[in-house]
Amino acid sequence: MAVMYNGGVVMGADSRTSTGNYVANRVTDKITSLADNIHICRSGSAADTQALSDHVRTMLHQHSIQLKGMPQVKTAANLAMQIAYNNKNMLQAGLIVAGWDETDGPSVWSIPLGGSLLKVPFTIGGSGSAYILGWCDQAYRPDFTREECEAFVVKAVSLAMARDGSSGGMIRTLTITDQGTTRNLVRGTDLPLGYDEFHPQAAPVAMQA
Repeated sequence: MAVMYNGGVVMGADSRTSTGNYVANRVTDKITSLADNIHICRSGSAADTQALSDHVRTMLHQHSIQLKGMPQVKTAANLAMQIAYNNKNMLQAGLIVAGWDETDGPSVWSIPLGGSLLKVPFTIGGSGSAYILGWCDQAYRPDFTREECEAFVVKAVSLAMARDGSSGGMIRTLTITDQGTTRNLVRGTDLPLGYDEFHPQAAPVAMQA
């Protein structure tokens, strides 16, 4: 998910990559850098979204060299949208592009499956989003402070993780402002529990040979 507040953008994601009922990676970083001031949240097929992000990052780097400056967030969003839309029958990619630039300030762009492009104050995606859409609509406020926005993102992702079997692990957040980017991590054992949710169990210790 990504949420805009007065002064910046907060992005957040869980860290579980699943293959059917099998957890393939518990510590995936789903928030990928496209430029110093622009990042993308990836959901759907990990291979598809990683390849798409690599293409956009390369094109955006070339564009920034031509500009001799910082690229705009909407440029990155349009590049991602064009790839997603032109290959919509072959890609399974739900994307969120967000960041800060000197022209528009903070902005959030949603690119759902199929390749639409929407500029929104906040958006959520991935398999866990269906569980928290109503809560996000009720709890979101356009006048969030930075601290309130970061807390909103952590709470939303933790609620999705509590209900969705394909979401889990830890929560990574990224705050983007005109001062740069700040990353934070909330471990799975430190998350608030959802209703009737079991306490996390310690990982088994490997047996000695």
